Amino acid sequence: MSDTADTWPYPRPDSPPLLTPEEAEHTLDVWLLPKFSMLSLFCLLEPLRVANRFGRDLFAWRLLSADGEGVVASNGVRIDVDDELSAVADDAQLMVVSSYEAEAMVRLQDHAVLRRVAAHGGWLGGLDTAPFIMARAGVLEGHRVAMHWESVPAFRREFPHLKVSQARFELGASRMTGAGGSASIDMMLMWLERVYGPALANAVGRQLVHQRSNDDPVSSQDERYVHLPRSVLRALAVMEANLAQALPIPEICRLVGQSQRQLTRCFMAHLGETPKQCYLGMRLDQAQRLLADSRCRVTEAALATGFTHLAHFSRTYRSRFGEAPSVTAERG
Repeated sequence: MSDTADTWPYPRPDSPPLLTPEEAEHTLDVWLLPKFSMLSLFCLLEPLRVANRFGRDLFAWRLLSADGEGVVASNGVRIDVDDELSAVADDAQLMVVSSYEAEAMVRLQDHAVLRRVAAHGGWLGGLDTAPFIMARAGVLEGHRVAMHWESVPAFRREFPHLKVSQARFELGASRMTGAGGSASIDMMLMWLERVYGPALANAVGRQLVHQRSNDDPVSSQDERYVHLPRSVLRALAVMEANLAQALPIPEICRLVGQSQRQLTRCFMAHLGETPKQCYLGMRLDQAQRLLADSRCRVTEAALATGFTHLAHFSRTYRSRFGEAPSVTAERG
């Protein structure tokens, strides 16, 4: 297959199966409020569905409502849900999707759920008018907030102490807010980039026929990937989607549609290293981020990046960064 081929190969050539939370690495719980924007919901979930086509079972999602009953969107379409809001786990990744009349059906016990997730270190997000719900629950203190531009004046009047961003979305370590609508695609691509790297995020954007915006405060592009041949981009996307469970290079070549000899030649010409060297470096870079940015132990970082032998991990880590992984962990 040539670099000019029009199709992208996937581990799953057709639509991937819908995953359960037990099967996926990440599960996004989505609380739907009456009269929510269907566009926001689709733009929130489609990047996750497409991302599953590039690697192993990455994402699952569950739709929730306050009472477990179906919810009618602003376009009049009723959406069935999987459970009620109170069923979310303490450490959930919970996204609130609302639009018109955001507070009309919100109860005190719903605010309590948001506070419970926040108190246990969970991850919370909100689209369109959802920041009103989150702010009234008291879970946005100390976080920058992005929302639909129509709602900004009223939000500032009610919550003058909170920092309102002019960006279309704000993505922090434990909060994510956005304007909703089509901006949700860029928001989720940025999330994909943070979790699995720019190659996967850019590949998902191409599959969605979506040109990523560059007008957000944080650049969503990595110059390293500009002007690379499509075969190299494909390989990088597959690699970054499989950092935790390293694939053999022949399997990556099969998914990319090139022989190992051809792909190696492309990598050497454009990146100056073989696919094996590049893949190893990506996994080690991810391990360094885990050790530096969290309380992750060395053994956990090794397993999270596909290393089953701790001695091999420590040796290659020291060779790349000039220090033992335990030193990085202690400094973090």
